[in-house]
Amino acid sequence: MKIEAEWMRGGTSKCWVFEAGHLGEGTSLDSLLPRVFGSPDSRQIDGVGGATSTTSKAMILHRPDHEDIDVDFTFAQVGIEEAAVDWGSNCGNCSAVVGLYAIEKGWVVPTGDVTRIVTRNTNTGQVIVQRVATPAGALPIVPDAQMPGVPFPGYRVGLGFQDPAGKTTGALLPTGSATDTITAGGTRWTVSMVDAGAPVVIVRAEDLGLDPARYENWQAGVELQLDTLDQIRRQAAVRMGLAPTTAQAARAIPKLAIAAAPVADQAQATDGSDINVMMLSMGRPHPALAITGSIALTLAARTPGTVLHHMTGGTQGAALKLRTPAGVLETWTEEKDGAVIVGVDRTARTIATTVIHLPEALGNAAEEALAGATR
Repeated sequence: MKIEAEWMRGGTSKCWVFEAGHLGEGTSLDSLLPRVFGSPDSRQIDGVGGATSTTSKAMILHRPDHEDIDVDFTFAQVGIEEAAVDWGSNCGNCSAVVGLYAIEKGWVVPTGDVTRIVTRNTNTGQVIVQRVATPAGALPIVPDAQMPGVPFPGYRVGLGFQDPAGKTTGALLPTGSATDTITAGGTRWTVSMVDAGAPVVIVRAEDLGLDPARYENWQAGVELQLDTLDQIRRQAAVRMGLAPTTAQAARAIPKLAIAAAPVADQAQATDGSDINVMMLSMGRPHPALAITGSIALTLAARTPGTVLHHMTGGTQGAALKLRTPAGVLETWTEEKDGAVIVGVDRTARTIATTVIHLPEALGNAAEEALAGATR
């Protein structure tokens, strides 16, 4: 089996991008993708996966008949040490490749200095309006946009999440409360559970014994408490209606974010951040920040009663600056035609165009797997 694919970087993630029609009939994506990526194997040595949660990702694109949508896309988080695919959420960083792919493949013709591509994530039903920089009606010959967490430039892509609240669970606050109490590891934790962009459970850094003034030391302290944090995350999955039991909670959602108000030290004075945050991805500290998670954190900061609202004092303006391990990420909020749009700017570029070779034959229909991914 030979599969056409693009290898692309979107934000601080890398993903393999497939057109739905290139995946072949009679193949289950739940079987195909782990084999293509080389899972189960912590190294993914016999596949195209990068052996980390930020590089074991796939995007599946197709052109819809719906006149208001330019591109539909399905996100797959491919397991590394297990031959499994999580279809339960979207990846905001990888979403940035969709608009660029559409322009590079001629699906969308650039217009003006900024080209608008309306995309829809089928995992969540989320509409993301992408704005790709196309000065003089074309992509720059050499990409020149920079962003924190990536050493080299790419093409600038703005991602605007339209009315992102409740796309997975049906409500911004899935439990109906701005804060809830969860017992894990023999301790009661006050958390906020928010669904916007992706479901996220937010834990206060101080409750974990982490010093807000020493953000650079958080990772070591977080690594020692991963089991407890996963217990919190799994209980949140049940509370949010994402899983019937803690044992059945998916690894990708809900995401877990650890947050604290920054102390007015020299670093904070320089970067002007509003919140220190570290997010877990597939059970490990994220090297930057999940973009869908940043959308949830942005609306959490604007929602009275949440732990983030208390940290910011509810005084933030249209922009929110989140300090992450890779640098400061800034989100923005606006209202247009009665809709709330929460956005963030990313960069993206194509790394390679290739054909993936797969010697095995795998069973069941790819279309069925895609249909299942949208449920």
